[in-house]
Amino acid sequence: MNATLIIEERAPFAEGADFGPAGAYERINGSVRFAIDPRQAANRHIVDLTLAPADDRGLVEYSTEFFIIKPVDMSRGNRRLLYDVNNRGNKRALQFFNDAPPNNDPRTARDAGHGFLMRRGYTVVWCGWQGDLLPGDGRMTMELPVATGPDGAVTGPFRAEFINERPGVTTVSLGGHDYIRPCPSVDLDTGAATLTCRRLEQDSRQPVPASDWRFAAVDAAGNVVPSATSCHLPGGFRPGWIYELVYTAKDPRVLGLGFAGVRDLIDFLRHADEDAAGRANPLRQGSPGVEKAYAWGRSQSGRFLRAFVYEGFNASEGGRRVFDGVFSHVAGGGRLQLNYRFAQPDRYPRQHEDHLYPSEEFPFAYGRAEDPFTGRQDSVLKRPDTDPLVIHTQTATEYWQRRGSLVHTDPRGNDLPAHDNVRVYLLSSLQHNDAAAALEGGAPRYPQNPLPANPVLRALLSALDEWVTDGVPPPESRVPTRSGGRLITGGAFRSGFPAVPAFVCPEPHVLHPIHRGASFAQGVITREPPLEDKTHEYAVLVPSVDADGNESAGVRVPEVAVPLATYLGWNVRRDSEVMAGIVGSTLPFAGTEEARAAQGDPRPSIEARYRSRETYLDAVRAAAAALREQRLLPAEDVARCVAAAGSRWDARPRTGPGDG
Repeated sequence: MNATLIIEERAPFAEGADFGPAGAYERINGSVRFAIDPRQAANRHIVDLTLAPADDRGLVEYSTEFFIIKPVDMSRGNRRLLYDVNNRGNKRALQFFNDAPPNNDPRTARDAGHGFLMRRGYTVVWCGWQGDLLPGDGRMTMELPVATGPDGAVTGPFRAEFINERPGVTTVSLGGHDYIRPCPSVDLDTGAATLTCRRLEQDSRQPVPASDWRFAAVDAAGNVVPSATSCHLPGGFRPGWIYELVYTAKDPRVLGLGFAGVRDLIDFLRHADEDAAGRANPLRQGSPGVEKAYAWGRSQSGRFLRAFVYEGFNASEGGRRVFDGVFSHVAGGGRLQLNYRFAQPDRYPRQHEDHLYPSEEFPFAYGRAEDPFTGRQDSVLKRPDTDPLVIHTQTATEYWQRRGSLVHTDPRGNDLPAHDNVRVYLLSSLQHNDAAAALEGGAPRYPQNPLPANPVLRALLSALDEWVTDGVPPPESRVPTRSGGRLITGGAFRSGFPAVPAFVCPEPHVLHPIHRGASFAQGVITREPPLEDKTHEYAVLVPSVDADGNESAGVRVPEVAVPLATYLGWNVRRDSEVMAGIVGSTLPFAGTEEARAAQGDPRPSIEARYRSRETYLDAVRAAAAALREQRLLPAEDVARCVAAAGSRWDARPRTGPGDG
């Protein structure tokens, strides 16, 4: 590994605030240049690396941005590095562990939130890994080489899917979003491509005539101009409909280097005294350096970590373990499919959106299982010498949309034995998104789920550190099981869910084997669109619920244990009965028994449950204290949970004359 660090800024963080034992913090940002050897065993499985331009040493060069927040005096820190796998280039760790506002350029005391990570002495590190991101909004980016064949450009089939929720949209990027660098079309002739549309994913594709659309964009003057990276439909895309464009693309970037960049940067920061140019490692300069390294990622970046480990990148080029512990949040049963030609890491399959893109590919579980349709046996963890300890958390959303049950069952839905080095937790009745995130997936039919996961995440990060450092295991996994009757089919869920009037319950997101061509195992898709084999189906199961409709297994946060509503990990689109993106929903209880009876709601009213605000908050406080005793809630979060519950009580809908 050959790394050269270029530091562009080194400045105080949080206006020099003192974070207790760890003291003041600083921020360091810049870029790191790598030169990687395609011939080395650790790098040979990076798809198309041998097709990238090499220097006179036979090395392939690429670079990434990095960002570090560290104690000014590293000897005052905890000697623990926390790598936050950015999500589409966006920094997330301070938002989820420190309750800080989202910010890709954290500088101020406000950006530090309540300082959870700093008060504990962590060094927090970010770097770019998603090589198809365009600069903007402070996103962390990479510069990667383009694969080139001996006869010129590398080409292949490419499928771009578009869903526009707003009327009047006539032009879309082939990348799907304006922050993604599109893969250009070889040919601007629409007759050489295929554009189809359909209202719902399971509907038949309707061809859009080649004469009705163009490879084109609209320039600043409003002129329609030819473009190899845009699709223009003069009549406009129908809101909510799925459009699918299959064309021949060229010039794939070697996106698998995103894994190698993370591997090599963390290995450098942990073990090197200086870089290839003789510059000092900023984490070892006059300090004892980093003793342990952890990685945390949520959603896309949680899938990144599962793939990173599965594909062997948690071993450095020299064979050292890179991360001692890995914390994957809301990844579901998927792995990020980054290391293949023309990869699209921004996309992930949902019931309505991007359903056929690769993510939930066998193996799903950390322990060994067998694919009943191929006879193949495999697991996410399979390299004991370098595998990390793992904490995997998922919300209700992941069971419904992201096939999360397959993390702890075999493909037929049978419970798998617990893995000694893994803990899996269902955060009961919570949703995938941060509670403050914008709505997505069209206009959801029901109010969004407001309950945060952050307090439990803080407790489990501390548990991971104790596990790695002192060998103290975290709390046992808390997941619904088939044998315990808490992991059920969608049909059984609907039968057991309370009969809330005018409420629509969707089907879980099914999973069939998907065939992408004979070369997919080698990182090349040759079949677009892929073939979905609906004669076989992996078992996707969901958690059961109690009489209120809240999930009965898993880690029940205080406001689920002492509820004011039914909280769900899914919502439903207004235009159909399929799930709306990855947002949850809230079905408030009636305020009074009179209102409940008038509505025909079988769930007891708030007045029937709690005599007063004080009675309610006492129950929340007791539930929070119980989680604290179980090491599933930090002591400092007990008061926060009670305060948040009080605010929700005060903001609850009032229904009925006696509801005060």
